[in-house]
Amino acid sequence: MPTLSTRLSRRSFIRRSVATAALLTAARQLMPSGAYAATAAPEVTGAKLGYIALTDAAPLVIAKEKGLFEKFGMPDVEVAKQASWAATRDNLVLGGEANGIDGAHILSPMPYLISTGKVTQNNVEVPMSILARLNYNCQGLSVSNEFKDTGAGLDASKLKAAFEAKKSAGKEVKVAMTFPGGTHDLWLRYWLAAGGIDPESDVSTIVVPPPQMVANMKVGNMDAFCVGEPWNEQLVNQGIGFTAATTSELWRDHPEKALSMRADWVEKNPNAVKAILMAVMEAQQWCEAMDNKDELAAIVGKRQWFNVPPADIIGRLKGDINYGNGRTAKDESLRMKFWADHASYPFKSHDAWFLAENIRWGKFAPDLDVKALVDKVNRHDLWLEAAKELGITDLPASPSRGPETFFDGKVFDPDNITAYLEGLAIKKIA
Repeated sequence: MPTLSTRLSRRSFIRRSVATAALLTAARQLMPSGAYAATAAPEVTGAKLGYIALTDAAPLVIAKEKGLFEKFGMPDVEVAKQASWAATRDNLVLGGEANGIDGAHILSPMPYLISTGKVTQNNVEVPMSILARLNYNCQGLSVSNEFKDTGAGLDASKLKAAFEAKKSAGKEVKVAMTFPGGTHDLWLRYWLAAGGIDPESDVSTIVVPPPQMVANMKVGNMDAFCVGEPWNEQLVNQGIGFTAATTSELWRDHPEKALSMRADWVEKNPNAVKAILMAVMEAQQWCEAMDNKDELAAIVGKRQWFNVPPADIIGRLKGDINYGNGRTAKDESLRMKFWADHASYPFKSHDAWFLAENIRWGKFAPDLDVKALVDKVNRHDLWLEAAKELGITDLPASPSRGPETFFDGKVFDPDNITAYLEGLAIKKIA
Protein backbone atom coordinates (compact mmCIF):
# COMPACT_ATOMS: atom_id res chain seq x y z
CA MET A 1 0.00 0.00 0.00
CA PRO A 2 1.34 3.43 -0.90
CA THR A 3 1.84 5.63 2.11
CA LEU A 4 -0.15 8.84 2.59
CA SER A 5 2.94 10.91 1.76
CA THR A 6 3.47 8.90 -1.44
CA ARG A 7 -0.15 9.43 -2.54
CA LEU A 8 0.14 13.15 -1.84
CA SER A 9 3.38 13.35 -3.79
CA ARG A 10 1.72 11.65 -6.77
CA ARG A 11 -1.24 14.03 -6.58
CA SER A 12 1.13 17.00 -6.44
CA PHE A 13 3.01 15.66 -9.45
CA ILE A 14 -0.23 15.19 -11.40
CA ARG A 15 -1.39 18.71 -10.53
CA ARG A 16 1.93 20.19 -11.61
CA SER A 17 1.84 18.20 -14.84
CA VAL A 18 -1.69 19.40 -15.66
CA ALA A 19 -0.70 22.99 -14.89
CA THR A 20 2.38 22.73 -17.08
CA ALA A 21 0.37 21.24 -19.95
CA ALA A 22 -2.17 24.07 -19.68
CA LEU A 23 0.62 26.65 -19.74
CA LEU A 24 2.16 25.06 -22.83
CA THR A 25 -1.22 25.00 -24.56
CA ALA A 26 -1.83 28.65 -23.76
CA ALA A 27 1.62 29.58 -25.00
CA ARG A 28 1.07 27.71 -28.29
CA GLN A 29 -2.26 29.51 -28.73
CA LEU A 30 -0.42 32.83 -28.41
CA MET A 31 2.16 31.61 -30.90
CA PRO A 32 0.37 30.01 -33.90
CA SER A 33 3.62 28.45 -35.09
CA GLY A 34 3.54 26.20 -32.04
CA ALA A 35 6.85 27.52 -30.79
CA TYR A 36 7.14 28.05 -27.08
CA ALA A 37 9.46 30.51 -25.39
CA ALA A 38 9.49 30.04 -21.64
CA THR A 39 9.41 33.22 -19.61
CA ALA A 40 12.27 33.36 -17.14
CA ALA A 41 11.09 33.12 -13.55
CA PRO A 42 10.99 36.36 -11.54
CA GLU A 43 14.09 36.96 -9.45
CA VAL A 44 11.87 37.68 -6.43
CA THR A 45 8.28 36.83 -5.57
CA GLY A 46 7.26 40.22 -4.22
CA ALA A 47 7.66 43.98 -4.29
CA LYS A 48 6.22 46.86 -2.28
CA LEU A 49 4.03 49.18 -4.36
CA GLY A 50 2.40 52.31 -2.99
CA TYR A 51 -0.88 53.90 -4.03
CA ILE A 52 -3.01 56.92 -3.15
CA ALA A 53 -6.79 56.58 -2.76
CA LEU A 54 -7.61 57.73 -6.29
CA THR A 55 -9.63 55.90 -8.91
CA ASP A 56 -6.64 55.76 -11.24
CA ALA A 57 -4.89 53.44 -8.76
CA ALA A 58 -7.48 50.81 -9.72
CA PRO A 59 -5.12 48.70 -11.89
CA LEU A 60 -2.89 47.99 -8.89
CA VAL A 61 -5.86 47.23 -6.66
CA ILE A 62 -7.45 44.93 -9.24
CA ALA A 63 -4.16 43.15 -9.96
CA LYS A 64 -3.99 42.36 -6.25
CA GLU A 65 -7.67 41.53 -5.73
CA LYS A 66 -7.92 39.32 -8.83
CA GLY A 67 -4.71 37.39 -8.15
CA LEU A 68 -2.90 38.68 -11.23
CA PHE A 69 0.40 39.30 -9.50
CA GLU A 70 0.26 35.69 -8.34
CA LYS A 71 -0.68 34.55 -11.84
CA PHE A 72 2.56 35.96 -13.20
CA GLY A 73 4.75 34.58 -10.43
CA MET A 74 4.68 37.48 -7.97
CA PRO A 75 2.36 36.31 -5.15
CA ASP A 76 4.01 38.48 -2.51
CA VAL A 77 3.46 41.89 -4.09
CA GLU A 78 2.17 44.36 -1.49
CA VAL A 79 -0.09 47.25 -2.52
CA ALA A 80 0.16 49.71 0.34
CA LYS A 81 -1.83 52.90 0.88
CA GLN A 82 0.19 56.11 1.17
CA ALA A 83 -0.99 59.16 3.10
CA SER A 84 0.11 61.71 0.50
CA TRP A 85 2.32 62.17 -2.53
CA ALA A 86 5.01 63.51 -0.21
CA ALA A 87 4.83 60.24 1.74
CA THR A 88 5.04 58.32 -1.55
CA ARG A 89 8.18 60.27 -2.44
CA ASP A 90 9.77 59.69 0.97
CA ASN A 91 9.04 55.97 0.91
CA LEU A 92 10.46 55.65 -2.61
CA VAL A 93 13.63 57.37 -1.45
CA LEU A 94 13.85 54.84 1.40
CA GLY A 95 13.21 51.85 -0.85
CA GLY A 96 11.54 48.57 0.03
CA GLU A 97 14.58 47.14 1.79
CA ALA A 98 14.52 50.04 4.28
CA ASN A 99 10.79 49.73 5.07
CA GLY A 100 9.82 52.07 2.27
CA ILE A 101 8.42 51.06 -1.14
CA ASP A 102 9.96 49.84 -4.40
CA GLY A 103 7.47 51.49 -6.73
CA ALA A 104 4.14 53.24 -6.88
CA HIS A 105 1.04 54.53 -8.57
CA ILE A 106 2.34 58.06 -9.03
CA LEU A 107 1.82 61.46 -10.63
CA SER A 108 3.58 61.18 -14.00
CA PRO A 109 6.03 64.09 -13.46
CA MET A 110 7.15 62.86 -10.03
CA PRO A 111 9.67 60.25 -11.23
CA TYR A 112 11.47 63.08 -13.06
CA LEU A 113 11.38 65.37 -10.03
CA ILE A 114 12.68 62.57 -7.79
CA SER A 115 15.32 61.39 -10.26
CA THR A 116 16.79 64.88 -10.48
CA GLY A 117 16.52 65.59 -6.75
CA LYS A 118 14.18 68.55 -7.29
CA VAL A 119 11.76 67.43 -4.57
CA THR A 120 13.88 65.26 -2.28
CA GLN A 121 15.55 66.12 1.00
CA ASN A 122 19.00 67.61 0.42
CA ASN A 123 18.31 67.29 -3.31
CA VAL A 124 19.37 63.65 -3.30
CA GLU A 125 18.88 62.14 -6.74
CA VAL A 126 17.03 58.82 -6.67
CA PRO A 127 16.83 57.43 -10.23
CA MET A 128 13.34 56.25 -11.15
CA SER A 129 11.88 54.34 -14.09
CA ILE A 130 8.44 54.89 -15.61
CA LEU A 131 7.14 51.47 -16.68
CA ALA A 132 3.57 52.19 -17.78
CA ARG A 133 0.90 54.83 -17.82
CA LEU A 134 -2.04 53.84 -15.65
CA ASN A 135 -4.77 55.99 -17.17
CA TYR A 136 -5.98 58.86 -19.30
CA ASN A 137 -8.41 61.61 -18.25
CA CYS A 138 -10.83 62.13 -15.38
CA GLN A 139 -9.28 64.59 -12.96
CA GLY A 140 -11.35 67.58 -11.89
CA LEU A 141 -11.09 71.35 -11.46
CA SER A 142 -13.55 72.05 -8.67
CA VAL A 143 -14.65 75.32 -7.10
CA SER A 144 -16.39 76.32 -3.89
CA ASN A 145 -20.11 77.06 -4.06
CA GLU A 146 -19.17 80.63 -3.08
CA PHE A 147 -18.34 81.20 -6.75
CA LYS A 148 -21.18 79.28 -8.39
CA ASP A 149 -22.90 82.47 -9.58
CA THR A 150 -19.84 83.45 -11.63
CA GLY A 151 -20.70 80.83 -14.21
CA ALA A 152 -17.12 79.61 -14.15
CA GLY A 153 -16.49 76.53 -16.23
CA LEU A 154 -13.86 75.60 -18.75
CA ASP A 155 -13.32 79.34 -19.06
CA ALA A 156 -11.61 80.29 -15.80
CA SER A 157 -11.65 84.01 -16.65
CA LYS A 158 -15.11 84.23 -15.08
CA LEU A 159 -13.42 83.77 -11.71
CA LYS A 160 -10.94 86.61 -12.19
CA ALA A 161 -13.18 89.47 -10.99
CA ALA A 162 -14.51 87.42 -8.07
CA PHE A 163 -11.00 86.51 -6.96
CA GLU A 164 -9.90 90.14 -7.23
CA ALA A 165 -12.89 91.27 -5.16
CA LYS A 166 -12.09 88.76 -2.45
CA LYS A 167 -8.47 89.89 -2.32
CA SER A 168 -9.56 93.55 -2.19
CA ALA A 169 -11.64 92.68 0.87
CA GLY A 170 -8.46 91.52 2.57
CA LYS A 171 -9.07 87.82 2.16
CA GLU A 172 -6.69 85.29 0.65
CA VAL A 173 -7.71 83.33 -2.42
CA LYS A 174 -6.38 79.80 -2.02
CA VAL A 175 -6.30 77.09 -4.67
CA ALA A 176 -5.18 73.58 -3.79
CA MET A 177 -3.33 70.85 -5.66
CA THR A 178 -1.73 67.64 -4.50
CA PHE A 179 2.02 68.02 -5.11
CA PRO A 180 4.19 70.84 -6.51
CA GLY A 181 5.07 70.06 -10.11
CA GLY A 182 2.65 67.12 -10.25
CA THR A 183 -0.16 66.69 -12.73
CA HIS A 184 -2.81 68.38 -10.60
CA ASP A 185 -0.56 71.38 -10.10
CA LEU A 186 -0.01 71.61 -13.86
CA TRP A 187 -3.68 71.20 -14.81
CA LEU A 188 -4.70 73.85 -12.28
CA ARG A 189 -2.05 76.29 -13.46
CA TYR A 190 -2.84 75.71 -17.13
CA TRP A 191 -6.56 76.28 -16.59
CA LEU A 192 -6.09 79.44 -14.52
CA ALA A 193 -3.46 80.92 -16.84
CA ALA A 194 -5.60 80.25 -19.91
CA GLY A 195 -8.27 82.37 -18.20
CA GLY A 196 -5.87 85.22 -17.50
CA ILE A 197 -5.34 84.35 -13.83
CA ASP A 198 -1.68 84.19 -12.87
CA PRO A 199 -1.19 81.24 -10.49
CA GLU A 200 2.03 82.85 -9.25
CA SER A 201 0.53 86.19 -8.17
CA ASP A 202 -3.26 86.26 -8.34
CA VAL A 203 -3.88 83.31 -6.00
CA SER A 204 -2.09 81.40 -3.24
CA THR A 205 -1.35 77.79 -4.10
CA ILE A 206 -1.49 75.24 -1.28
CA VAL A 207 -0.80 71.50 -1.10
CA VAL A 208 -3.49 69.15 0.21
CA PRO A 209 -3.46 65.31 -0.03
CA PRO A 210 -6.22 63.97 -2.32
CA PRO A 211 -8.38 62.29 0.37
CA GLN A 212 -8.42 65.53 2.39
CA MET A 213 -9.64 67.85 -0.39
CA VAL A 214 -13.38 67.60 0.27
CA ALA A 215 -13.09 68.08 4.03
CA ASN A 216 -10.85 71.11 3.58
CA MET A 217 -13.20 72.80 1.14
CA LYS A 218 -16.10 72.05 3.46
CA VAL A 219 -14.51 74.12 6.23
CA GLY A 220 -13.48 76.90 3.85
CA ASN A 221 -9.74 76.24 3.63
CA MET A 222 -9.65 76.72 -0.14
CA ASP A 223 -11.59 78.32 -2.97
CA ALA A 224 -10.74 75.84 -5.73
CA PHE A 225 -8.77 72.65 -6.20
CA CYS A 226 -7.56 70.15 -8.72
CA VAL A 227 -7.55 66.48 -7.78
CA GLY A 228 -8.35 63.09 -9.22
CA GLU A 229 -11.52 61.11 -8.69
CA PRO A 230 -13.45 60.13 -6.64
CA TRP A 231 -12.99 63.37 -4.72
CA ASN A 232 -14.58 65.77 -7.23
CA GLU A 233 -17.63 63.55 -7.51
CA GLN A 234 -17.82 63.25 -3.74
CA LEU A 235 -17.65 67.05 -3.42
CA VAL A 236 -20.65 67.41 -5.72
CA ASN A 237 -22.58 64.60 -4.04
CA GLN A 238 -22.12 66.33 -0.69
CA GLY A 239 -23.24 69.69 -2.11
CA ILE A 240 -20.05 71.49 -1.06
CA GLY A 241 -18.83 72.72 -4.44
CA PHE A 242 -19.02 72.21 -8.20
CA THR A 243 -16.74 70.98 -10.95
CA ALA A 244 -15.92 73.81 -13.33
CA ALA A 245 -14.31 71.41 -15.80
CA THR A 246 -12.81 67.98 -16.07
CA THR A 247 -9.24 67.70 -17.26
CA SER A 248 -10.55 65.60 -20.14
CA GLU A 249 -11.98 68.87 -21.46
CA LEU A 250 -8.64 70.66 -21.13
CA TRP A 251 -6.80 67.99 -23.10
CA ARG A 252 -8.75 65.03 -24.45
CA ASP A 253 -7.12 61.71 -23.62
CA HIS A 254 -4.35 63.28 -21.60
CA PRO A 255 -1.89 61.10 -19.66
CA GLU A 256 -2.27 61.09 -15.89
CA LYS A 257 -0.77 58.58 -13.44
CA ALA A 258 2.12 56.22 -14.04
CA LEU A 259 3.49 52.99 -12.65
CA SER A 260 7.02 53.81 -11.60
CA MET A 261 9.72 51.91 -9.73
CA ARG A 262 13.17 52.69 -8.44
CA ALA A 263 15.65 52.25 -11.28
CA ASP A 264 17.98 50.14 -9.15
CA TRP A 265 15.14 47.68 -8.43
CA VAL A 266 14.29 47.53 -12.13
CA GLU A 267 17.87 46.80 -13.13
CA LYS A 268 18.27 44.16 -10.43
CA ASN A 269 14.98 42.34 -11.16
CA PRO A 270 14.17 42.52 -14.90
CA ASN A 271 12.02 39.37 -14.94
CA ALA A 272 10.06 40.50 -11.89
CA VAL A 273 9.49 43.88 -13.55
CA LYS A 274 8.05 42.14 -16.61
CA ALA A 275 5.79 40.03 -14.38
CA ILE A 276 4.51 43.11 -12.54
CA LEU A 277 3.91 44.88 -15.83
CA MET A 278 1.97 41.96 -17.27
CA ALA A 279 -0.20 41.75 -14.16
CA VAL A 280 -0.95 45.48 -14.21
CA MET A 281 -1.59 45.52 -17.96
CA GLU A 282 -4.05 42.65 -17.67
CA ALA A 283 -5.73 44.51 -14.80
CA GLN A 284 -5.96 47.63 -16.98
CA GLN A 285 -7.76 45.66 -19.65
CA TRP A 286 -10.21 44.37 -17.03
CA CYS A 287 -10.77 47.89 -15.69
CA GLU A 288 -11.44 49.19 -19.20
CA ALA A 289 -14.42 46.89 -19.84
CA MET A 290 -17.66 48.78 -19.27
CA ASP A 291 -19.30 45.62 -17.92
CA ASN A 292 -16.79 45.63 -15.05
CA LYS A 293 -17.27 49.25 -13.92
CA ASP A 294 -19.81 48.56 -11.18
CA GLU A 295 -17.68 45.77 -9.72
CA LEU A 296 -14.62 48.00 -10.03
CA ALA A 297 -16.30 50.79 -8.04
CA ALA A 298 -17.39 48.30 -5.38
CA ILE A 299 -13.90 46.82 -5.04
CA VAL A 300 -11.88 50.03 -4.81
CA GLY A 301 -14.51 51.58 -2.55
CA LYS A 302 -13.89 48.93 0.11
CA ARG A 303 -12.66 50.09 3.50
CA GLN A 304 -9.22 48.58 3.04
CA TRP A 305 -8.70 50.43 -0.26
CA PHE A 306 -10.43 53.84 -0.57
CA ASN A 307 -13.18 53.65 2.07
CA VAL A 308 -15.48 55.57 -0.29
CA PRO A 309 -19.11 54.80 -1.27
CA PRO A 310 -19.27 53.33 -4.79
CA ALA A 311 -21.80 56.08 -5.63
CA ASP A 312 -18.94 58.59 -5.38
CA ILE A 313 -16.86 56.56 -7.84
CA ILE A 314 -19.07 55.09 -10.52
CA GLY A 315 -20.39 58.13 -12.43
CA ARG A 316 -17.17 59.64 -13.70
CA LEU A 317 -15.70 56.18 -14.16
CA LYS A 318 -18.29 55.80 -16.95
CA GLY A 319 -18.28 59.40 -18.23
CA ASP A 320 -21.61 60.13 -16.52
CA ILE A 321 -20.82 63.50 -14.95
CA ASN A 322 -22.86 65.71 -12.66
CA TYR A 323 -20.88 68.94 -12.46
CA GLY A 324 -22.90 70.21 -9.50
CA ASN A 325 -23.87 73.50 -11.14
CA GLY A 326 -26.86 72.34 -13.14
CA ARG A 327 -24.73 70.90 -15.91
CA THR A 328 -24.53 67.17 -16.63
CA ALA A 329 -22.85 65.08 -19.29
CA LYS A 330 -23.16 61.49 -20.43
CA ASP A 331 -20.11 61.12 -22.61
CA GLU A 332 -17.99 57.98 -22.56
CA SER A 333 -15.12 59.92 -24.16
CA LEU A 334 -14.75 61.81 -20.86
CA ARG A 335 -14.42 58.59 -18.88
CA MET A 336 -11.26 57.40 -17.22
CA LYS A 337 -9.46 55.23 -19.75
CA PHE A 338 -7.23 52.46 -18.47
CA TRP A 339 -6.42 50.64 -21.71
CA ALA A 340 -8.27 52.06 -24.71
CA ASP A 341 -6.36 54.19 -27.21
CA HIS A 342 -2.99 53.03 -25.86
CA ALA A 343 -3.69 54.50 -22.42
CA SER A 344 -1.23 52.06 -20.82
CA TYR A 345 1.72 52.82 -23.08
CA PRO A 346 4.05 55.52 -21.66
CA PHE A 347 4.44 57.86 -24.62
CA LYS A 348 7.70 59.81 -24.37
CA SER A 349 6.05 62.84 -25.95
CA HIS A 350 3.68 63.08 -23.00
CA ASP A 351 6.54 63.10 -20.53
CA ALA A 352 8.12 65.87 -22.60
CA TRP A 353 5.01 68.01 -22.02
CA PHE A 354 5.18 67.47 -18.26
CA LEU A 355 8.81 68.60 -18.30
CA ALA A 356 7.98 71.58 -20.52
CA GLU A 357 5.30 72.75 -18.10
CA ASN A 358 7.68 72.33 -15.17
CA ILE A 359 10.16 74.51 -17.08
CA ARG A 360 7.33 77.02 -17.57
CA TRP A 361 6.77 77.26 -13.82
CA GLY A 362 10.40 77.20 -12.76
CA LYS A 363 10.86 73.64 -11.51
CA PHE A 364 13.46 72.97 -14.20
CA ALA A 365 15.89 75.33 -15.91
CA PRO A 366 15.07 76.46 -19.47
CA ASP A 367 18.20 74.73 -20.78
CA LEU A 368 17.09 71.29 -19.51
CA ASP A 369 17.88 68.52 -22.00
CA VAL A 370 14.33 67.21 -22.08
CA LYS A 371 14.99 64.40 -24.53
CA ALA A 372 17.94 63.02 -22.57
CA LEU A 373 16.03 63.02 -19.29
CA VAL A 374 12.96 61.37 -20.85
CA ASP A 375 15.14 58.72 -22.50
CA LYS A 376 16.69 57.96 -19.12
CA VAL A 377 13.48 57.69 -17.06
CA ASN A 378 10.86 56.47 -19.54
CA ARG A 379 11.25 52.69 -20.03
CA HIS A 380 8.70 52.19 -22.79
CA ASP A 381 10.95 49.40 -24.03
CA LEU A 382 10.05 47.30 -21.00
CA TRP A 383 6.34 47.95 -21.61
CA LEU A 384 6.72 46.70 -25.18
CA GLU A 385 8.49 43.54 -23.99
CA ALA A 386 5.67 42.79 -21.56
CA ALA A 387 3.03 43.54 -24.21
CA LYS A 388 4.61 41.11 -26.65
CA GLU A 389 4.82 38.48 -23.92
CA LEU A 390 1.06 38.92 -23.40
CA GLY A 391 0.43 38.51 -27.13
CA ILE A 392 -0.74 42.09 -27.59
CA THR A 393 -0.51 43.11 -31.24
CA ASP A 394 -2.11 46.57 -31.15
CA LEU A 395 1.08 48.45 -30.33
CA PRO A 396 1.85 52.17 -30.76
CA ALA A 397 3.67 52.99 -33.96
CA SER A 398 5.98 55.46 -32.22
CA PRO A 399 7.01 56.61 -28.73
CA SER A 400 5.58 60.00 -29.72
CA ARG A 401 1.87 60.67 -30.09
CA GLY A 402 2.83 63.79 -32.04
CA PRO A 403 1.53 67.34 -31.54
CA GLU A 404 -1.22 67.77 -28.93
CA THR A 405 -3.93 70.45 -29.03
CA PHE A 406 -5.42 71.95 -25.86
CA PHE A 407 -8.82 73.48 -25.21
CA ASP A 408 -7.50 77.03 -25.66
CA GLY A 409 -6.05 76.28 -29.09
CA LYS A 410 -2.44 75.98 -27.93
CA VAL A 411 -0.46 73.23 -29.63
CA PHE A 412 2.40 71.32 -28.02
CA ASP A 413 4.86 69.92 -30.54
CA PRO A 414 7.30 67.63 -28.68
CA ASP A 415 9.85 68.36 -31.40
CA ASN A 416 9.69 72.12 -30.78
CA ILE A 417 9.29 72.73 -27.06
CA THR A 418 10.84 76.21 -27.27
CA ALA A 419 8.10 77.42 -29.62
CA TYR A 420 5.44 76.06 -27.26
CA LEU A 421 6.89 77.84 -24.24
CA GLU A 422 7.35 81.10 -26.13
CA GLY A 423 3.68 81.04 -27.14
CA LEU A 424 2.40 81.03 -23.55
CA ALA A 425 1.39 84.43 -22.19
CA ILE A 426 1.54 83.65 -18.47
CA LYS A 427 4.58 81.83 -17.14
CA LYS A 428 7.25 82.11 -14.48
CA ILE A 429 10.25 81.90 -16.79
CA ALA A 430 11.34 85.14 -18.50
